[in-house]
Amino acid sequence: MRKILLTGCLGQIGTELTLHFRKEYGDNNVVASNRTKKDFPEVIDGGPFELLDVLDANRLAEICNKYKIDTIVHLAAILSAVGEVKPQHAFNVNLNGLYNVLEVARENGIQVFTPSSIAAFGPSTPPDNTPQDTIQRPNTIYGVTKVAGELLCDYYYTRFGVDTRGVRLPGLISYKALPGGGTTDYAVHIYYDAILHNRYESYIAAGTKMDMMYMPDCLKAFTMLLEANPDRLIHRNAFNIAAMSFAPEDMEKEIKKHLPDFELSYNVDPVRQAIADSWPNSMDDSCAREEWDWKPDYDLAAMTEDMLKQLRIKLAK
Repeated sequence: MRKILLTGCLGQIGTELTLHFRKEYGDNNVVASNRTKKDFPEVIDGGPFELLDVLDANRLAEICNKYKIDTIVHLAAILSAVGEVKPQHAFNVNLNGLYNVLEVARENGIQVFTPSSIAAFGPSTPPDNTPQDTIQRPNTIYGVTKVAGELLCDYYYTRFGVDTRGVRLPGLISYKALPGGGTTDYAVHIYYDAILHNRYESYIAAGTKMDMMYMPDCLKAFTMLLEANPDRLIHRNAFNIAAMSFAPEDMEKEIKKHLPDFELSYNVDPVRQAIADSWPNSMDDSCAREEWDWKPDYDLAAMTEDMLKQLRIKLAK
């Protein structure tokens, strides 16, 4: 049975992935870690939990030795919008943190899974059906660190034999945990405001399409690639994965099927809009489908129905 360490476990992905992995591999085989201890009792009390700043390589190695870790799922990162406010901090956490993970993995024979992002592309990347292998010239610090991270993971695989794997994540949507400062966060907040206020003011402009994914499909992808036959993997650290591509008005149309009086307005944030404009409209995920049988379960309609259902329960509306 795997012994997994998750870094950044109290972020949007980590909270749900920790619980998902504990169901898959057993509570005591999944060690959750985070730089601070937030109020997530399901994660903190449901299995081993350790305070960890990924910039502290000695502490990272100590935890891996303590629990005999054989797999690190490295989620700790500064996201796109926050990264533009604090670019030096984003560089430090996103690259030096990953370097520490890879070094500990190299020294201890540990498998590493770390996600990249659609932010690894840029304005010169083909925007529609973006190929798996294409030009990557991002213009955000988050994107720069993701491209560098992809290359660094490839290097540790080819140079040192570290079993590194990863996906390029689209925007993620979840009813369980709020996002943490990304450009695609609007696609979560719109559902909350639809339930609470029957209206939403979007900071992303109409017509701005971006790849998105419902969290259950993200959890499924992590598990599938983690367990994939290594002999089939060609790309390893930067698989495009896709589920749906939409603009704010597409969400409005689907929400109105359930809440006919819902109103969408716009107050565009030029910083986040510029980031969104530099990203692909949609990604070609054929390599993931061919190399490890990737296939999503949710489209926009199915996700909207479930999000509204779950949020009504969560918000008691």
